[in-house]
Amino acid sequence: MIYITRMMGKPVVDAAGETIGTINDIAISPGEVFPRVTALAFVGPGKAPFMLSWRKYVAEVEEDRVTLQVPRAELRFSYLQPDEVLLAHDLLNKQIVDTQGMKVVRVNDLKLSESRGQLRLLGAEVGARGLLRGIAPGLETLVARVMKLFGRTLAENIIAWNYIDLLDRDLSHVKLSVSHKRLHELHPADVADILEQLTPAQRAKMFEHLDNDQAAEAISELEDELQADVLDDLTDERASDILEIMDPDDAADIIGDLPYDKAEILLRLMGVREARQVRKLLGYRENSAGGIMTPETITVSPSLSVQEVIDRLRATVEEAENIYSIFVVGEGRVLQGVVPLRSLIVSGPETKVADIMSTEYFSAGPDDDQEAVAEMISKYDLLALPVIDEAGRILGMVTVDDALDVLEQESAEDLALAAGRPDSRFGEVGSWLGASTSWVISWIVAGLITGGVMAYFLGLSKEVFLVAALSLPLVMRASDQVAGHSLGQLIEPGEEDGARALARLGIDLAAGASLGAISGLVSLALLQILGRPMTSAIWIGVAITLTIVVLALVGAILPLGLQRKDGTWRASATLVSAIMSASGVALYMALAMAFIGAAGV
Repeated sequence: MIYITRMMGKPVVDAAGETIGTINDIAISPGEVFPRVTALAFVGPGKAPFMLSWRKYVAEVEEDRVTLQVPRAELRFSYLQPDEVLLAHDLLNKQIVDTQGMKVVRVNDLKLSESRGQLRLLGAEVGARGLLRGIAPGLETLVARVMKLFGRTLAENIIAWNYIDLLDRDLSHVKLSVSHKRLHELHPADVADILEQLTPAQRAKMFEHLDNDQAAEAISELEDELQADVLDDLTDERASDILEIMDPDDAADIIGDLPYDKAEILLRLMGVREARQVRKLLGYRENSAGGIMTPETITVSPSLSVQEVIDRLRATVEEAENIYSIFVVGEGRVLQGVVPLRSLIVSGPETKVADIMSTEYFSAGPDDDQEAVAEMISKYDLLALPVIDEAGRILGMVTVDDALDVLEQESAEDLALAAGRPDSRFGEVGSWLGASTSWVISWIVAGLITGGVMAYFLGLSKEVFLVAALSLPLVMRASDQVAGHSLGQLIEPGEEDGARALARLGIDLAAGASLGAISGLVSLALLQILGRPMTSAIWIGVAITLTIVVLALVGAILPLGLQRKDGTWRASATLVSAIMSASGVALYMALAMAFIGAAGV
């Protein structure tokens, strides 16, 4: 097989055996499933760039060279055509969308193959092997041999060309064989997963190749915090068109997260009917049934026949979000009953709706808590729950998919609270200082008592230990946070893979170093005011840093020690938190004593 990284820099030799340059790139015409190489780019004497037709001039591709069919004097140079793509320039080390694996990856190498005298691109290497080969071919060989000694293989990770979409190139003039047609074939949830991995600029570029219907479905599947950002990056006209297509409840959620001025502009650009529905939903209290319901319901009169209802469903099926439940209303849209779709199917065409409707049904008020509504839908296995006002008039319905979103959101919040960790996936160093502030006063008091007792019994400087004790709340806060990370793994086993666990550990270690530096600076200032030697401030900072680093390492391996043989977990949240806090305090005070005592303060 041939790889682009191995071809780069190889000599280009003409038919007379004269070296006329070195390979700089090769071009393909991407209009085929496995596109053929169409041009050879090389650098000649004086670093002058040249390009040749591959089919016309290239005779053979060898491991150490490319040989041409004619002598140098007979060469006629060409230019890159509008429909051609340079492999090294346009693909190598660029991000692409793997539409089969539905993820964003980086191209580490490109694999080619000779077939019937033509060189064709097979796909992109996105694994470690291609990365090592790009650094040095010898490094790839060395690592492969070392792994072989341990019974492992350094496998290739090739994505076939027909499963690739480019991200970092203007595709308006380049038509890939399956390119964005492939994206259109993906489920909106899969497109959303890909979009969430991209930068804002890359998301905007991908949206250029999605029509409004596909864009609306993809945005609906995005995480809540990204929906408003994505829509805010689009032009006002396109954003309003997409909002019109979306379900009113989804559109209202997004508009509610936009700045007021932007939201008003979009609402004015939307159709009158759609804007009125969204404004009505925005008027309901957040986290209420009215806030998550959709006003689009199918309502019928009890005097209609089954056949008349079915005819109406056929006419409105594209506009209705849920047709599994038909709501029967009387004068003034007062809800009288519910007819399941199954009852319509099994009933005779002349049967009246009044004869098959159920007058015993569950309902919610617009101000009911969304979690209670979601739990009701889950408890009674409902597909849709009508929302009615005080007079019994139907306002809309909460569907099962909205209920699942609410339950998932509430579960995540409860889990974050139980584990004592921030809402963000990996947290931030700043959250170590800002969270749980209600405990700070208690920790300061505990630190002063502990420091005072130690200063009294050990006969050391009260001023120095006063400063050391004031730093104790930071250690206790860090201990609590690390315990929260461990509890998160005990509550959600397997949630984090190795990379995310390392990222979490890295943040813990970074926080430890940051808190140590902050404590050292604060201690320097306090000791300066108290007139004590400032060298002890350095040792206080070092003690805090080492303490939190040790705690972070312990927190990373703690879940492994609390795992049973059958894979289940055995832990008490209170016990884990207490052990981590006590260990942190003891370790910090021991280190502070040792360092400050050794300094002779």
